[in-house]
Amino acid sequence: MSGFARPNAGRGGNGSEARQAPTCKDMIPLKDDQPTHSFPFVTVGLIVANIAAFLYQVSLGPAGEAFLFMYGAIPFNLMNTIESRVNVPMVAMSVITSMFLHGGIFHLGGNMLYLWIFGNNIEDVMGKGRFIFFYLLCGVIAVYSHAWFEPQSHFPMIGASGAVSGVLGAYILLFPRARILTLVPLGFFTQMMRIPAVIVLGFWFLAQIFNSLLTSTGAGGVAWFAHVGGFVAGMSLIFFFKNRRRS
Repeated sequence: MSGFARPNAGRGGNGSEARQAPTCKDMIPLKDDQPTHSFPFVTVGLIVANIAAFLYQVSLGPAGEAFLFMYGAIPFNLMNTIESRVNVPMVAMSVITSMFLHGGIFHLGGNMLYLWIFGNNIEDVMGKGRFIFFYLLCGVIAVYSHAWFEPQSHFPMIGASGAVSGVLGAYILLFPRARILTLVPLGFFTQMMRIPAVIVLGFWFLAQIFNSLLTSTGAGGVAWFAHVGGFVAGMSLIFFFKNRRRS
């Protein structure tokens, strides 16, 4: 799962993607043991919507680049709407549409894996209506967290990771002791381990902070501050959205 601020116009040689997994390629969560009480229709719907948007991007071929610049969230436009002389409604819409665009199959797959593992439990606790609003709100806060630290960037930010980070922030508070079946590399071998969520997600969050402090602004690539902002938003908002009758 990774936030993604495209640093150049082209895909491949001209662009750089946020392809890193949230655990910095050290641990890959596969499933949790936290049961749910209802089918996660919203979580599944969000996954389907992201996949559909990606397939449409791919179908555009070379025109897909212009599509990303039109519907991705560009920090300079968000923070300087008057100076940039852009279509304000389009800029506002890009904050939402950017959450459904991805830079590649691994970018999409990582985000959807995390959404599937952790999203169903948060949807179950909140209820479907609250969950979708929570998800989008965390995504908006994540976009502006990135824009705040990159106000002069003209590189479009795309990806669901800001919103998904909010889901992770909520999960670590609600289910810190849930066991996460995790693929852990041990030298030349890998081991399946059940690790408490507080360790898996806590390590992920510390990695985002660490990388955000090491990455120079304006460099493009992974939108680390979007991850941090989304995660903190999720932790801050969960108890406002949590359906107490379900807890």
